Amino acid sequence: MSANNRNKYRPRIAGFMNLCETNYMLALRLLADKESAGEVRAFFINDNLSYRIEVLEVTRYTSLINIAQEANHRCEKIAKLLRPIMTIRLYHDARMVEIISSQHIASVKPRYDYPNQDMHQPDEKQQTLIFLKEWLQLCLKQGLAKVNTPLFTE
Repeated sequence: MSANNRNKYRPRIAGFMNLCETNYMLALRLLADKESAGEVRAFFINDNLSYRIEVLEVTRYTSLINIAQEANHRCEKIAKLLRPIMTIRLYHDARMVEIISSQHIASVKPRYDYPNQDMHQPDEKQQTLIFLKEWLQLCLKQGLAKVNTPLFTE
């Protein structure tokens, strides 16, 4: 076996699948069983940090979700490019999440040769799954959801 093949990144499938399953459960908890196309939820972490989760599409076996950091009046100067944005697909039959796009990368591959023209890390997809997990956990632990409450009439 050549030195090049020994150093080549190989994803660990068990850990990868575990992240996909964990992210699925966290995403479902954030959506709180309110999964219908067009549904939008906002999570406010503090005055400077908030996230928007939007359900783009719902089919029998999948849902397409967009998660993005919102701009606010204090951090409008932060370039849109630097604010996290991700589109994920939830597979309800497999109970897993797939990252469709992240940070304007149309399709994140499971493995990249390194170095590469776009300077993606060899384990870019795994790192993105870890980031998604931490992002969802932050929203669950510290986020305050904006909830529409019905008006009561007598």
